[in-house]
Amino acid sequence: METLKNQVAVVTGATRGIGRAIAKMLLQEGSAVAICGRRQESVDRAIAELTAETGFKVKGKAADVRNYDEVRALFEFVDGEFGRLDVLVNNAGVGVFRPVSELSIQDWQYTIETNLTGVFYCCREALFRLGTAGGGYIVNISSLAGANPFASGAAYNASKFGLNGFSEAVMLDERNRNVRVSYIMPGSVATEFNGHQPADGSDWKIWPEDIAEIVRMLLQMPKRTLISRIEVRPARPKR
Repeated sequence: METLKNQVAVVTGATRGIGRAIAKMLLQEGSAVAICGRRQESVDRAIAELTAETGFKVKGKAADVRNYDEVRALFEFVDGEFGRLDVLVNNAGVGVFRPVSELSIQDWQYTIETNLTGVFYCCREALFRLGTAGGGYIVNISSLAGANPFASGAAYNASKFGLNGFSEAVMLDERNRNVRVSYIMPGSVATEFNGHQPADGSDWKIWPEDIAEIVRMLLQMPKRTLISRIEVRPARPKR
């Protein structure tokens, strides 16, 4: 089993929900963690709360993953704080759910640029570092929507189908450079995603901490083994 102690990780979209749970798990395992979110005040609040909850100091910087300059600045921030990178978790994501006839150009761009282009930007910056450091791990948080189209989901489905294909291609590109790439496809998770409130009848859903446990398992797998894709569903969904 691989140790996560003293690893350096970046988790995007980590001010709440799945990203927050993953960052907390990594801190508890002894990793150094840098988080990002779109607003600095949200990042600062998450840093204070995570530090209080874990006893470990987390770093953070505001970055909108749609903006390459902000992504590059985030990774340069990590360089300055930690001097290297071992793990990237691409969690930042959005959802706009409307029929195509009602989907604005801005809705489409917002979804694709966050869920797919932002992952490309972060992976590109991470691979510059992981490749020179002798390896590492990239985990992309996708969705079952990346394999199961649904009505009013055209933009979201396209972004997650694309993310799955992108993840598999990067895995094939990088596996012989000791960079492992996995993607996780959760179903319904009890988070604030798309305006939902986790406490409102969400007891049947996957919890963010469950996804964090899966990330822990992936990162602790022996380096000879790669689990490239994981599908996750609620055990007992609402009828």
